[in-house]
Amino acid sequence: MKNFGITGVAGYIAPRHLKAIKDTGNNLIAALDPHDSVGILDSYFPDTKYFREFERFDRHLEKIKRTNNNHGIDYLTICSPNHLHDAHIRLALRLGANAICEKPIVLNPWNLDLLQELEQESGKKVYTVLQLRVHPSLVKLKEKILTEKIKTKKDITLTYITSRGSWYHHSWKGNLTNSGGIATNIGVHFFDLLSWLFGDLQNQQVHFSNSNKIGGFLELQNANVKWFLSIDKNDLPENVKQKNQPTYRSIKIDGEEIEFTGGFTDLHTTVYQEIIDGKGFGINDARNSIETVYKIRNSEITNNLDNAHPILLKILK
Repeated sequence: MKNFGITGVAGYIAPRHLKAIKDTGNNLIAALDPHDSVGILDSYFPDTKYFREFERFDRHLEKIKRTNNNHGIDYLTICSPNHLHDAHIRLALRLGANAICEKPIVLNPWNLDLLQELEQESGKKVYTVLQLRVHPSLVKLKEKILTEKIKTKKDITLTYITSRGSWYHHSWKGNLTNSGGIATNIGVHFFDLLSWLFGDLQNQQVHFSNSNKIGGFLELQNANVKWFLSIDKNDLPENVKQKNQPTYRSIKIDGEEIEFTGGFTDLHTTVYQEIIDGKGFGINDARNSIETVYKIRNSEITNNLDNAHPILLKILK
């Protein structure tokens, strides 16, 4: 049994991590979040020590390490806001623990290089949660692509619309400095998936960007990608609105839809089990997507709409 700590335990994604820790037969001994809506702990680890202040959390974990023959927690799970990921990973390594960090692992590509140096110095590993890479349907797609002899680039259309209320813009998620913006906060795992399937980024454009939506074009080694991301419910297709569904995700390859709506329930648990088994996704696995969203975030808007997403073309009419 491994001992875990967690940061950001009151957040949206934390329950998936709590379930994964429990389902893999491990224990959570300390949790941090400045917001005290953490009753979810009782459903998983009611004996966990909870802290609102980072300093007390840090001190508690340091004390455990020093009073236990220099062995503290084995893993620190990081579910805190994006801009804190880098600092919390450093905490894990300083405590002699491995880090398991939600996406995006960091906001800026150059932070990855220093984290790799700290990995080597500490002898510990930094893992990230790229759960789409273990989705059964997408694993099969990856295997199919590897057996194909791709002569021309695939045409990909990526659409992800996930409705958010006005709270989003008042939280850290709506702050570009803290979240990295929509492409980073809600799109990074899709960009990772695309680079994993179709190769490295060769060129990219951004056609439109505001606080609610963003769209552009990626040229990958083996694919051309028109992409659109939105948190505006008005962008949902009519048939989705009629069903009162708040989310629409679609990836089409040469006009054919990839079906991966189901099968998400236990993906975090699968990722955790692979990490504990000595596998897992590390810094190099995350690098392509971090570099991609950084370039998107810092791109000028182009007026050339030849490769624009169909939804975006309607919006810009």
